[in-house]
Amino acid sequence: MERIIKFFKIKNPARVKKWIYILTVSALAFWVVFRITMLIIQHNQNVYNLSRDVMENGTPVITITAQNSSGTLHEPITVEKNKAYVTGSRVGLFRAGQKVGGGKIVSVSQNINLDTGMYVIKTSNVGDGLQYVEYTRNGYFVPVYAVVDSGVYVYENGVAELRKVIVAHSDADVALITQGLHDGDIVILSKVSTGEKVRLIESK
Repeated sequence: MERIIKFFKIKNPARVKKWIYILTVSALAFWVVFRITMLIIQHNQNVYNLSRDVMENGTPVITITAQNSSGTLHEPITVEKNKAYVTGSRVGLFRAGQKVGGGKIVSVSQNINLDTGMYVIKTSNVGDGLQYVEYTRNGYFVPVYAVVDSGVYVYENGVAELRKVIVAHSDADVALITQGLHDGDIVILSKVSTGEKVRLIESK
């Protein structure tokens, strides 16, 4: 700075220094504002592009392809001294030989216990407490969260449509559907609404 003042023989160096300082600060402020403005514009473009992509191509969804098959469900029972009691609406789920809590069921009563009004299940090598009986059924198995309003969403002609189904059994993880689905139906697992335009990104 001093060399510049001497070279140009500036008579009022203090004033020149002041103006150089003002210009430097102004340039720096302009650059900061410019960068912030560009970042905001870029962000808005990204948001806009994402919204436009959904509108043009549909909401990306995860799906599974329905296939009639054999699967395993788990039914809870409370065991005490290798004995459990179940209601008449559930007794048909159990039979001798089924696996439960490291052991198995050895018998299922066909008659109501007069003392409890329930059916007696006898087990072998099963600890006391809440246990889960494995049982096998045939049908269409979907994650239990895919069932909404007594139906599941399926992919049809690029949109999501709610298909009414009959759920025969379910546990904490899966639901067994016996009516309403066919082999090859594409069941949507993502959250959607009826008539929403969707596109398939992943199939489980």
